[in-house]
Amino acid sequence: MAIEIEQFMCRSDNFGVLVHETKSGETAVIDAPEEAPILAAIERTGWRPTALLITHHHGDHVEANLGLKQRFGLKITGPKAEAAKIPGIDEQVVEGNVIKLGGEEIAIIATPGHTAGHITYHFRGADMAFTGDTLFALGCGRLFECKPPVMYQSLKKLAALPLETKIYCGHEYTQSNARFALTIDPTNSALKERAKSIDKLRAEDKPTLPTTIMQELATNPFLRWHDPVIRKNLHMETASDEAMFAEIRKRKDLF
Repeated sequence: MAIEIEQFMCRSDNFGVLVHETKSGETAVIDAPEEAPILAAIERTGWRPTALLITHHHGDHVEANLGLKQRFGLKITGPKAEAAKIPGIDEQVVEGNVIKLGGEEIAIIATPGHTAGHITYHFRGADMAFTGDTLFALGCGRLFECKPPVMYQSLKKLAALPLETKIYCGHEYTQSNARFALTIDPTNSALKERAKSIDKLRAEDKPTLPTTIMQELATNPFLRWHDPVIRKNLHMETASDEAMFAEIRKRKDLF
């Protein structure tokens, strides 16, 4: 395998991730929630980071930017639309750009909704995507800077990725997301089994990530706006997909 992953916790519920391309020895940090756990992961693996890939400008994703840059001289890449809010940014990217980590191509996907300039990093050869706070396991991010139609379009893009794509997101919210999902889709047997598995993982203090696009399409209500059972449960049988998403997001905000 040309790519190795080290995933770990930062702050109270943020995920930190190191992505190591074994042929070149290059390593990327995905977002920078907190310096100490990232440094511990670097020490543990022996992987010296060469790049920091930022999904969006929120403080719990960029807090350690300048500290890491000072220590390692790494290159900070982030969304052009949020460049003014990303400390130490060197490279500004937009949808359609392709960057590299060693021999691995990383496609930039614009996924606004949680923030107006949010991006996702799609490692095409390794079949994995870092979705920040756009798509969560069994959830999606709150809409701080955009209206529901914007996030709906972003989620549609991610839902169209290959089914085997592994999804790494910014927070360990899966257990609470599962509880909400069951209020929307209580008869979904795949969701019920997944919720049990998640409870077991969290009881053992194990992460619930990565997930996959296939798993999310089967169980994540924020990608299942078309499902007739969910539509019936919400009394929205004839609503548009966009209206369905907006209603599910509103219910989650109040959950």
